Amino acid sequence: MFNFIRSDLAQLKAYTPHPGGEIAVPVDQLDTNENPYDLPPWIKGKLARLYQMEMSCNRYPDGSHSALKEAIANYVNHSAHLPSSPIDAHHISVGNGSDELIRSLLIATCLGQEGQILVAHPTFSMYGILAQTLRIGVVSVGRSPDTFEIDLNAAQQALEQTQNPPIRVVFLVHPNSPTANALTEAELAWLREIPEQVLVVIDEAYFEFSRTSVVGELAEHPNWVILRTFSKAFRLAALRVGYAIAHPHLITTLEKIRLPYNLPTFSQAAAQLALAHQDSLLEVIPQLLQERTQLWHNLEQIPRLKLWPTDANFIYARLKDIPESEEVLAHLVTTLKTQGTLIRHTGGGLRITVGSPPENQRTCQRMSILLANGLLTNGHQPDELLS
Repeated sequence: MFNFIRSDLAQLKAYTPHPGGEIAVPVDQLDTNENPYDLPPWIKGKLARLYQMEMSCNRYPDGSHSALKEAIANYVNHSAHLPSSPIDAHHISVGNGSDELIRSLLIATCLGQEGQILVAHPTFSMYGILAQTLRIGVVSVGRSPDTFEIDLNAAQQALEQTQNPPIRVVFLVHPNSPTANALTEAELAWLREIPEQVLVVIDEAYFEFSRTSVVGELAEHPNWVILRTFSKAFRLAALRVGYAIAHPHLITTLEKIRLPYNLPTFSQAAAQLALAHQDSLLEVIPQLLQERTQLWHNLEQIPRLKLWPTDANFIYARLKDIPESEEVLAHLVTTLKTQGTLIRHTGGGLRITVGSPPENQRTCQRMSILLANGLLTNGHQPDELLS
């Protein structure tokens, strides 16, 4: 319809957020890996007072993010038990969600046909989506169907042989989404050998659940950048605060690219308040890990589901009898939505976020009924399978 829009965008599939439309109430939102628990009322009260008494809505936010960067650096050092506190504010860049930082990294490295990116499928879809919006090529390698470990031979071959343009950035999630597996020692060893002319992006969005980080190795690898977020464990998904930890020279480049005043004053205040009360906010993590174990065991009782071990706040599953049947999985997810449960259909399987105990119980009950009694057999149409 509009000739001024780039023709290649017609082929691009946008990221799908929480699905809209008519759904049952209440809704169990187990599709986006959020923390099921809202901020405590006393923290919301503190934020309300800050908004009312101290924030000037007619003034732009702090464009330097200086106070927030200092608080983040302190948290990174403390949470990783780094004895000499090597991370300071010069190692931190803050974005409107990690998505903004991913986009800035792509602009800084690959724009103008200067490079392509490498991903291991299945993984977080925004790496590829953002690259495509910038006309940056995406080279994808596979994972083991049994363990979801990266095909390192294929990855190394891609790094060595991809030209015109070469691979400039490797994107990995630790632990991976949607498959929930942390990087193995073999994968980490491979990352350590990647030459410095290639940027390695290690997305630790689920660090607080996995308690596994490579931030202690950052000084040895100036071509590494670690991404984190306040949207998961810290319960601030609505406020969109992400951050990058990297060599100060790389941070300087990201600061050149990001939009001015990219993070609202309220979001900055919320992130600082969350860090000031990190012990209280993160004390729910052991409870969520216990709920994860219980949810995994309950899902394991559904005969048609194949589950994988998880290092994150979600569980990945596929159907045993008709694996990677996109049509059936899509219909299953749609049917669950009408009943009030939202889960994610991605990567040829189902990603199920750990929710509250009642949410987890309802999800297991609904899935058990839908997948029971031999419904999913070859030769049936999806409407017959899940009616």
